[in-house]
Amino acid sequence: MASAWRKLKKSLIPKISTHRDDDRRRSSSSSSSSANGIVSSPSPSSVSRSSSRLSYSFSFRSSKTCAICLGSLKKGEGQAIFTAECSHHFHFNCIATNVQHGNRICPICRSEWKDIPFQAPGSANDFRHNNSTILGFRHNWHPPSLPVLETDQFSLEEPLSATHVAPAPSTRSQPITIKALPEFPAVLASDAVSKFPVLVGVSAPPFHVDVRHFNRAPIDLVAVLDVSGSMAGKLSLLKRAVCFIIQNLGPLDRVSIVTFSSSARRIFPLRRMRGSGQDDAISAVNALSSGGGTNIAEGLKKGVRVLEERREQNPIASIMLLSDGHDTLNDDTRSLYRNVQNLTSNPNYSLQYLYLLPASICSRNTASGNEARRLSIPVHTFGFGSEHDSNAMHAISDLSGGTYSFIETVDNLQDAFARCIGGLLSVVAQDVRLTIQSLSRGVQIGSIHSGRYKNEIFNLGQKATIDVGSLYADEEKEFLVYVSIPASSRGEGEAKLDHMSLLEVLCSNKDSTSSEIVESRRERVVIRRPKVLSPTDKMVCLEVDRQKNRLAVADAIATAQRMAELGILDHAQAVLSEQKTTLLSSVSAQAGDDLCKWLEKELTETAQRMATLQLYEQSGRAYVLSGLSSHSWQRATTRGHSTTILPGEGASGINSYETPSMISMVSKSQCLNGGPSQQPQMVTKSCSLTPRHK
Repeated sequence: MASAWRKLKKSLIPKISTHRDDDRRRSSSSSSSSANGIVSSPSPSSVSRSSSRLSYSFSFRSSKTCAICLGSLKKGEGQAIFTAECSHHFHFNCIATNVQHGNRICPICRSEWKDIPFQAPGSANDFRHNNSTILGFRHNWHPPSLPVLETDQFSLEEPLSATHVAPAPSTRSQPITIKALPEFPAVLASDAVSKFPVLVGVSAPPFHVDVRHFNRAPIDLVAVLDVSGSMAGKLSLLKRAVCFIIQNLGPLDRVSIVTFSSSARRIFPLRRMRGSGQDDAISAVNALSSGGGTNIAEGLKKGVRVLEERREQNPIASIMLLSDGHDTLNDDTRSLYRNVQNLTSNPNYSLQYLYLLPASICSRNTASGNEARRLSIPVHTFGFGSEHDSNAMHAISDLSGGTYSFIETVDNLQDAFARCIGGLLSVVAQDVRLTIQSLSRGVQIGSIHSGRYKNEIFNLGQKATIDVGSLYADEEKEFLVYVSIPASSRGEGEAKLDHMSLLEVLCSNKDSTSSEIVESRRERVVIRRPKVLSPTDKMVCLEVDRQKNRLAVADAIATAQRMAELGILDHAQAVLSEQKTTLLSSVSAQAGDDLCKWLEKELTETAQRMATLQLYEQSGRAYVLSGLSSHSWQRATTRGHSTTILPGEGASGINSYETPSMISMVSKSQCLNGGPSQQPQMVTKSCSLTPRHK
């Protein structure tokens, strides 16, 4: 705004001299109105006279241009125009937002208004609260205690703490644990196997204390909140949920708040959550009001801008986006999702709407086409109710590296936020990368099933990498690596029980608090190559079988979802039923594995939400996409009406991928809400062997 003001002033200066007489008459009015204490003015008369001249020159064109946004005031362009008592004109949304922050001074002539525009209340309670309001004006109005004005420069964040130092070596995080397990301990010497599965995984070290007080990596968090008219009845719960986040952040964490309706505004700059910063953030949240349309794309652009223009950066940065509707000011995302030409590809990439998003979220939107980004910002999205755009919300999170949660009932909003923030406040490792190397001639890496985590195979299958990114405390990630094993070329007279080294696995990461590069102890995968298999050689590793089941169930649900989008619900039900039968006959399910019970419940719930097209449109699509988000990133999300996924007999309270930090934060949220405080169980993962089935 400052640069635009200077340009406008420069262009209008020649016109000032032709109106000196009127300028003198306006000068005294401008000086008296600026002395009311709300808008401060320089005391020297020369500066006051110059300001008055500029005010008049601005009024010369005010009938054509809104003095706040500098946009056109032509009628018929779809925007309401407000005429003030001083006869100056503005866009109604611009001036209504302006007066919400305590400004009762005309931006053009500097006269003080008695009647102020406001946006109508969204509920009966709001109307009773504003019972002094008549015909679009508010009388006896009192300005809010926290005027927050947005500027062109977003780099107004509070600096990082100068006293924050790296933790002592004794308090630093423990190293990441590597897991590497073959499906079978032995392969016949005479056999050549083209796709032999090996489980490769990492486990993050734990937190032993409350994440709010632990010496952890601080976070820069931007909350991008929908305050459109449809949020009127939900705004009080949204305020409570956001305040819960603010109150559970530490003094080194920083928060910024962006709201969007028909337009987007940053209502709170990036500030540390200590003392007055925390109090001011809560005051800003409690002052929120609803009204207008829904501009999700603009809200995200503002949120990204807050993080991109930081002068200093905390180690962790993320955006939490909540909306209960469709973007009403950009492309029609309802029809775009159905126009998928290649159903085998990720349907997210058919959403032209995503081209509106910043490159920090959607990397393909870089001007050069280069996907190497200077900043990658995960966006964790929360779809509120049955009317939100689940396709867009899932696509935004999927492309940015975040998760998508479906909040079916308003009562679970705070718990959903708690689960997300419990993870973000427990990051123990960043830039985690797994490097896999072939150790024997003829052993080649063929494929890697890693969900949405990027993997790369090079050197003709001799080496591969998996980029895991950040890890929460106690979080586990598991991947299936398929290798080809040649027949043994052992000659006569060699040892009967020969061994073959298949792979070596190395993990490197950056410590989130000290920023040091850490390498974990290498793990080797070795199998036996006997001439005859013993009963022990035929034992199946349950962890490998469990992972195969998880990937198969996720693939089946994705296939069923594509069929449901085409309206072929009977085929979708058949796919889910067939996968359920396959799951229950697996070795790990027969052994009573908890994860398999959870997967069975998920298949059942998915089938129920695809019973009819109406039910699928109402909640099935959002439920399925939230589940696919969870499986793709192996990270907990909130799905449906309950914060504990798929409670039921045999698997009560199990929430796959949930970490202890998440459970603790959700428990705290439920205690504050007077809800159940019983913590959900975590899926147990132990290594054991079961005889293979022929």
